[in-house]
Amino acid sequence: MENYKWIHFFDFDWRLGINGLSIGPILLTGFITTLATLAAQPVTREYQLFYFLMLAMYSGQIGQFSSQDILLFFIMWELELIPVYLLLSIWGGKKRFYSATKFILYTAGASVFLLMGILGIGLYGSNKPTFNFETLINRSYPVALEIIFYTAFLISFAVKSPI
Repeated sequence: MENYKWIHFFDFDWRLGINGLSIGPILLTGFITTLATLAAQPVTREYQLFYFLMLAMYSGQIGQFSSQDILLFFIMWELELIPVYLLLSIWGGKKRFYSATKFILYTAGASVFLLMGILGIGLYGSNKPTFNFETLINRSYPVALEIIFYTAFLISFAVKSPI
């Protein structure tokens, strides 16, 4: 577990940790990223940039799976998309620019729903807003608000992790 004060003005913490729920996705991400990197051995054009972007993508994925703060989860999720966009636009197929542009537009639109849900959960019902997962687990919300949050997360994850 790692916990540091990050942005003091907003009382935002850099809170990372690995627990029983996150260890499976972290190991799976490492395995799949290793396979993808090994499968990309024929990359000869700008291979240093390719491997850097693969490592940056992997770091963002590990960050989102190990984040213990919901706003840090959002930041890691969005930072992970930048290397994916660059990988698509540089090493994609024939329509790589079209695909990369479409990818970034869809994910940016879905990010709005994710951010609205995260801010709603963190800012609701308290004089002191928090984005700490441990604190948010114990909060209760009205059913109508839970449905709104659920819908925002559903829309966002349906686009970001294609159904």
